[in-house]
Amino acid sequence: MSKIVATLIAGLFATSAFAAQSTATAPTTTTQAAKADAKADKEVAKADAKVEKTSAEARSDVAEAKADAAKTKAKAHKKAEKAKADATADKAEAHADKKADTAAAH
Repeated sequence: MSKIVATLIAGLFATSAFAAQSTATAPTTTTQAAKADAKADKEVAKADAKVEKTSAEARSDVAEAKADAAKTKAKAHKKAEKAKADATADKAEAHADKKADTAAAH
């Protein structure tokens, strides 16, 4: 009977030792998994920040291009207005000359 009790006690100790090792290993794995998750989250955040920065730069470039286009358009419009005014003045002058020639001829 003492052999049976000794075997049961030895089995109990072996089981408790095995359970203690499993418990100690699990937190290490969880810690490594947590570190991996944190690293992945950090990389995702970094990528998102990079995308946002690129988008901001693109919006800035577009705004700058629109401003340049508006400035160029305004210059062209001003030149066209001036050319139109000059043409109107030339036309009026030619018409006045023609009228003066016609009056002088009669």
